[in-house]
Amino acid sequence: MKILNLYFSSTGNTEKVAQRISATAAKAGHEVDTVKISGDRKEDVDLLRYDLVFIGSGVYQWLPGKALQEFIGARLAHYAEAKEIKPASPRRPEKKGVVYCTFGGAHTGANEAVPAVKYMGQLLDHLGIEVVAEWYIVGAYPATGRFKEFSAGGRLGNIEGRPNDADLADVAERVAGVLLM
Repeated sequence: MKILNLYFSSTGNTEKVAQRISATAAKAGHEVDTVKISGDRKEDVDLLRYDLVFIGSGVYQWLPGKALQEFIGARLAHYAEAKEIKPASPRRPEKKGVVYCTFGGAHTGANEAVPAVKYMGQLLDHLGIEVVAEWYIVGAYPATGRFKEFSAGGRLGNIEGRPNDADLADVAERVAGVLLM
């Protein structure tokens, strides 16, 4: 299977998850392209070349990172112009997607992450790629900066050091499950 793992990470939390996804899929014998989106990286990536697409980001005011939002907007415009987005977005049965995020949820828990995942999933859905899973992975706030205290005292309790080894083992199990679909 040809797999794309596309992600944005500003704190390193989503990058840890992305690396575990790629390593797990590669270990299972699949071809994996891992692409980190950043503000200066606007390369074209053809999602339709892949059998399975993972898209991930941290959550920033309920949405994915700005660079990923811009990438999604550019890809959406590209595919619309190429007439790959059809009325009613018919499914491409050979294509699947997974959308994931890392989040701190200091105020309202996982509810803060839901809009980001739904936002990312819309690109896949508009292309007719079925989103088979949405993953929400707890990630600590940076150790410095104005939100650092939220890692120890937010709604989720103490999330310092997350995603941790147990979180990443869970990600590997989820990937293995998706690969069987």
